[in-house]
Amino acid sequence: MAATFRRRLQRGAASTAVAALVLAALTASQAPGATGAAAAKRQPAPPPADTPIDGGSAYYTDLPPLNSPVPPQGSPHNGQGPAPGRGPAEAGLPATVLAAYKKAASTIGTADPGCRLPWQLLAGIGKVESGQARGGAVDAEGTTLQPILGPQLNGRGFARITDTDDGRYDGDLTHDRAVGPMQFIPSTWSSGGPDGTGWGADGNGDGKKDPHNVFDAALAAGGYLCAGSRDLTAQDDLDRAILGYNHSEEYLRTVLSWYAFYRNGTHEVPDGKGVLPVHRDAGRQDDNGGRSEDRRHHGHGGKSPRPGKPGKEHKPGKGQQHHPGKPGRPDGTDPTPDGTDPTPGGTEPPGQKPTPNPEPPTGPAHPTALVRVGDKDLSATAGTEFATAPQVRAQDAEGKAVAGAPVRFTLPAATDARFPGDATAVTVKTDKNGLATAPTLRAGDRTGAFRIRVTTVAHTAPAVELGATVKARPAPKADKLARTSDKELTATAGKAFAEDAVEIKATYQDKIAAGVAVTATMVTDDPKQPVENDKGPYFKDPEATGAAKHKPVRTLTGLTTDAEGLLKLPKIYTDAHPGTFLLRLTTADGAVLTVKLKVAAATGS
Repeated sequence: MAATFRRRLQRGAASTAVAALVLAALTASQAPGATGAAAAKRQPAPPPADTPIDGGSAYYTDLPPLNSPVPPQGSPHNGQGPAPGRGPAEAGLPATVLAAYKKAASTIGTADPGCRLPWQLLAGIGKVESGQARGGAVDAEGTTLQPILGPQLNGRGFARITDTDDGRYDGDLTHDRAVGPMQFIPSTWSSGGPDGTGWGADGNGDGKKDPHNVFDAALAAGGYLCAGSRDLTAQDDLDRAILGYNHSEEYLRTVLSWYAFYRNGTHEVPDGKGVLPVHRDAGRQDDNGGRSEDRRHHGHGGKSPRPGKPGKEHKPGKGQQHHPGKPGRPDGTDPTPDGTDPTPGGTEPPGQKPTPNPEPPTGPAHPTALVRVGDKDLSATAGTEFATAPQVRAQDAEGKAVAGAPVRFTLPAATDARFPGDATAVTVKTDKNGLATAPTLRAGDRTGAFRIRVTTVAHTAPAVELGATVKARPAPKADKLARTSDKELTATAGKAFAEDAVEIKATYQDKIAAGVAVTATMVTDDPKQPVENDKGPYFKDPEATGAAKHKPVRTLTGLTTDAEGLLKLPKIYTDAHPGTFLLRLTTADGAVLTVKLKVAAATGS
């Protein structure tokens, strides 16, 4: 699992005392690692002193089979290791999961080529963290079919991390749990990155960062492993990266074992057909927070296997036993360590009692369905609030309401509508009737239809979409124009009128008329048919260049009143003609205002 807080990109120096204290805290709170002679035999460089623990969560401890993995007959060959032949099932990686690892490594290889991240390292971590997303139990987009949740981090055998995400990712409103195929803690995903925005990444380009999606999780894990300018071909940097993910010597050895195994060759298997590991280290809790029995796979002693030597078989240490686990089921349930099936119809070993579950699940029940409330799509005029708030009902398999379940409403990039605080996504909890009601949604300026995606934060129910439409604002109207001052407007021929000499106010039915288009024209004084004057006061084109910017302009369009219904006309110039001239202001709705402009003769003319 990834660490809880952010890692600094720069390698900072720390005092020996601080480093020792942090390392002691890390070691004490993790699953048991190598001790005694084994620990003294090999002590890789620890992560930087500011790298925090991962919550003390456990992991699968199964080791690879002893035979070198090669693809079975007819399987595509990845170009590494021996030629195609027959090999162990553990070398098969689910198609979508494998694609996610390779895509993440390729993306990081382009952005950070100095890291030299191999996709097989991601596969090794994915194996021990989630059994390759529970054998590839993911949909076509790479999102897990059921949530993969770590134990509740409540301080009982693990670190204590109270809820940081309002249950958005883990569905737990009291404590955090590691989530997804690569088991990120919510705070790590959302805010633990080098810039404070989290390690979360969008690996499949859908505009979202979802730790339950294997493409997103793999890219985020790769970014975490490469932090601090690491070169993963250097053993110290490789060890630091893995230990930063989970600070345990046993974890390090297990990941390196799978890393070396996958480098010797893999083959692709259909999603849902991957082999699930069955052995977990001591203190592991199941996905519902219950304590599982100690399923530690014994015999992890000996030196860490070193990747980079294809074809070399993995050899167990002295006294090491290895029992490849029975393949798990695609739905994520595991067989027992001895291969028996705990489901109805299976047989339990004689005299063995089921492992008690002293800690029942906590938090709200998980709904299995979300049902939209209301038959019509939501609608609003641009710039106004939607009259009806987005709302769904959460229910269980029997159709009963589920209260207290976190539900997330997400707006698409195609709209500029927003929830309060300019948010594009919000999470709310269902009420006693199972209703989840989003806060007031306000339409932006962009018109058209869009869909609001609604999901349970733990992905326990299929997503639903609510239709919404933003309609164009009606054209502003004005039935009256008036000057804001009765001061006489005068200027001398060849000079200009005072800045902002003409200011008007537009109203409609005695109310402010904002956004009204106004046309200003210098006209003749013909009472029957006033036309544009060819002499007297004029405007200048503010966008003209060269000689054209001095050319008189006697009709201006595109003028608009502000939010208060006010409009200040641009500066008005005069030519050599004295006299009284007329400025006519009009709107599309027929409002008219005529303003007199007096021009005195120039002195000495």
